[in-house]
Amino acid sequence: MDKDSIIKIGSEKLQPCRKWTRIRHHEKPNYTRPLLKISPEAWERIFARLCFLYGETEAKNCMSELERILKVYYAHKPQELIEAEQNFDPANRFSEKDMILITYGDLLRSKERSPLATLAHFLETTPGFQEVINTLHILPFFPYSSDRGFSVTDFRTVDPKLGSWQDIEEIGERYQLMFDAVCNHTSSQSIAFQEMLNGNPEYENIATIYHSPDELTPEQRKLIVRPRTCDILTKYQSIYGPIWVWTTFSPDQIDLNYRNPKVLLWVIETLLLYVRRGADLIRLDAVTYLWEIPGTSCANLDQTHETIKLFRDILDVVAPGVALITETNVPHEQNISYFGNGWDEAQMVYNFALPPLVLHAFYREDTTALSQWAKELKYPSKTTTFLNILDTHDGVGLMGVQDILPKEEIDFIIQTVKEHGAFISYRTGADGSKEPYEINTTWFSALNLDHSDEDMAFQVKRFVASRSIALVLRGVPGIYFHGLIGTANDIDTVLKTKSKRDINRKIIQKEDLDKELQDPNSKLSHIEHQLSRIREIRVRQRAFHPNGGQQILAIAPSVFAVLRTSPGCEEHILTLTNVTNRVCCVEIPLSELKVEETSSIVCKVPEETYWYDLIGMRGWKVRKQKLRIVLQPYDVVWLIPFIELEKSIEA
Repeated sequence: MDKDSIIKIGSEKLQPCRKWTRIRHHEKPNYTRPLLKISPEAWERIFARLCFLYGETEAKNCMSELERILKVYYAHKPQELIEAEQNFDPANRFSEKDMILITYGDLLRSKERSPLATLAHFLETTPGFQEVINTLHILPFFPYSSDRGFSVTDFRTVDPKLGSWQDIEEIGERYQLMFDAVCNHTSSQSIAFQEMLNGNPEYENIATIYHSPDELTPEQRKLIVRPRTCDILTKYQSIYGPIWVWTTFSPDQIDLNYRNPKVLLWVIETLLLYVRRGADLIRLDAVTYLWEIPGTSCANLDQTHETIKLFRDILDVVAPGVALITETNVPHEQNISYFGNGWDEAQMVYNFALPPLVLHAFYREDTTALSQWAKELKYPSKTTTFLNILDTHDGVGLMGVQDILPKEEIDFIIQTVKEHGAFISYRTGADGSKEPYEINTTWFSALNLDHSDEDMAFQVKRFVASRSIALVLRGVPGIYFHGLIGTANDIDTVLKTKSKRDINRKIIQKEDLDKELQDPNSKLSHIEHQLSRIREIRVRQRAFHPNGGQQILAIAPSVFAVLRTSPGCEEHILTLTNVTNRVCCVEIPLSELKVEETSSIVCKVPEETYWYDLIGMRGWKVRKQKLRIVLQPYDVVWLIPFIELEKSIEA
């Protein structure tokens, strides 16, 4: 049986994204059709949330304007899309076919095309990416003044240096799209903030302002939780004199004041514009800090959760296929609270604890902590799942493991990554001291020493083994572009810009990538040879569906073992990852796999049978109800019962 036959087992050949969500909205509203009618239940739910945020009197005013905004959006929807949405099943919003590529719009450049067009052309013409990546998360592609796009000057325009809305919509014809909603703050250069400084009454109180820095007392300041060490207030000169403005992240990033309902309504209108322009998923950036109320932590407030639930309610009414993703780099239990009850808040949250736990497992060559955590992962409903990332444009967050790993183990990770050339970003702790917040590194350099004498194929094997863990855990895998191609730390750029995060944001010329792919001995060719096959198998096997079963097995400290089961229990895949540079022999009693309990296919296991390794393309024999596997250093093995493999072929 050849490679192409094996990797298609269990699923039809993956096609480019052509879902009903590809139906474009009308450019102009059509008011000749019936206007949107909100059900009484949805109306009451939305109104109750507005009452919680603003009180009943203000909520009535908000509700009237909100209904107008929703009717305008609805008038842009073609009838074909409205009818298609009637059969939408939120439990199947995500599937095993979903794999998200995270990238800046201009991370890949060429001489022939705009950056956005270059990205699309690369993915569509490069072997190993076709038919695997089905979702693009293009990091903020709006005009900006700082922070590599996250200090937005105009939330409703595509940065002309990247392309246009037409480029975005054309990419959306082939891929699902994730847009960034940088809804916590705006640039100090934005029209809105500048008009506030000018005294324009339409923009009054769009930010949290003080007329003296002493108005925010030392006691209030101590309670504030934030990811930076700079002052929380920044001085600006307004038409009425000096003011001090709340800036969670930097002096150029002005926090929006959600206590002003005009801000909330403007953000909702912006989110719906993103849906009209093709957003299938909306990432709520830095949403942890959405509401600031002096005298509280100003993080993870009830008002913040209620606002996200309001966004969810609105999308459920007018765009039920669009999912919300919360980006909350906070301790794990706080992070998963953004699932709400499983039905009323975000459909997806970043799995921020995963990256440092994977690094810990490979550094210690011990999966105990990773396995114990994974065993306790909670999935509140079939409409919720994790975004399983290892690296992001910022690096590797540490807050997710704050309550999972002991301090000495976090310190061990920090010391090890420093040896690999990484930087550490800090935040101000509760006692006023600096606390490590984030590791700034590329994923390849975090796993491998730059300029190492190790064989490149072996370094890549370690890298691929680590990446496979994000592919096997229940959820949707997300891969940052530099983590996809194995970029090394860009120290030179950091020294020039003095920004630690630039270590993982190097601009790549497409011509250079093409040349490297043509060299069979290059690092990129090694990565694509080893990793592309795993990705191809991952998106074709029903056992990896986000709503499938997951059993974490404590086989050996050196091996991360997960048994995945398809939602219908017709397919099982046992994944084994050796996190060490040693040969490991493992013995797995079939009774521990509990396959007999969940599958009628293999309920009667003969004395000797076989499991097939989809990656290594070889069989492993079961003797006396035990599966014995020999794993070479950093081996990744995905085993399926041979009887299930045969049944898939026959079907």
